[in-house]
Amino acid sequence: MQPNPVLKKLGFSDDDRVIIIHTDDIGMCQASVDAFAEMVDFGLISSGAVMVPCPWFLEAADYAVAHPEADLGAHMTLTSEWETYRWGPISTRDPQSGLMDEQGFFHKKSEGVWQNANPEAAVNELEQQIQRALQAGINLTHIDTHMGSVAHPAIIPGYVQLAIKYGLPPMIPRMSAEDLAARIDVDDQAAEMATGLIHTLEEMGIPLLDGLSGLELVDATDRIEQAKAALRALKPGLTHFIIHPSKDTPELRKITKSWDCRVADYETFMSEATRDFIKNEGIQIIGYRALKAIMPQAA
Repeated sequence: MQPNPVLKKLGFSDDDRVIIIHTDDIGMCQASVDAFAEMVDFGLISSGAVMVPCPWFLEAADYAVAHPEADLGAHMTLTSEWETYRWGPISTRDPQSGLMDEQGFFHKKSEGVWQNANPEAAVNELEQQIQRALQAGINLTHIDTHMGSVAHPAIIPGYVQLAIKYGLPPMIPRMSAEDLAARIDVDDQAAEMATGLIHTLEEMGIPLLDGLSGLELVDATDRIEQAKAALRALKPGLTHFIIHPSKDTPELRKITKSWDCRVADYETFMSEATRDFIKNEGIQIIGYRALKAIMPQAA
């Protein structure tokens, strides 16, 4: 694949390693909002995304209004993965939409969305989330996806249309059909269609990513070393680097078994050692606001 034209537009060379250090799941719980606020002040992270249907969305929105310099997108949410801490759609309560499980919440896994959701209802839900974020005063910089739930042939065209309609860069990597099929459970024909879509978007001037990376929510030990290894492995191009930072609170510990990884992400990217490592590696950090600035005017 040819070098990403976004690099040249932003003043980088084809060999530069450029990274968006992205904080997922803001507003999922209070601990996520508090962590994001402190990390913006620390200055190492460069972007984040808020989960509009979640209980602490309003707190995140209040923060965004008070801190317009914060780079915040909408974390397009169609799933609700925890056992006793759940959320559901904001656009409908109609079971015929297929957006809800038997408890009335979003499906726990993306596969539940793909197997049950009406695509039109799913895309409408995504748009309602964007509109609610804008109405709350958030100056959105992009859209991305929680648990990859939009990455389905019946949903992703609508996701793309929303990105174009609202002038928001979408989190979409430039991938071959083979790579797409390996990462997402779709057949070869769907993968080829998605690849064609990627080429079309690039021809339109929509800024795309070269890859996705980040820290898995599996093992919290030696988190700084995990981060160094992941950062060291970055290839030239533009990478969306995902972390899930939160403060250590009783609420967070009750919600998820991955609380320790989330706290470790917070501590790792509040560390001068991590900042120094990124600088010494020559990795360039940008946010999604830079990509929003080069979105086509027609969008």
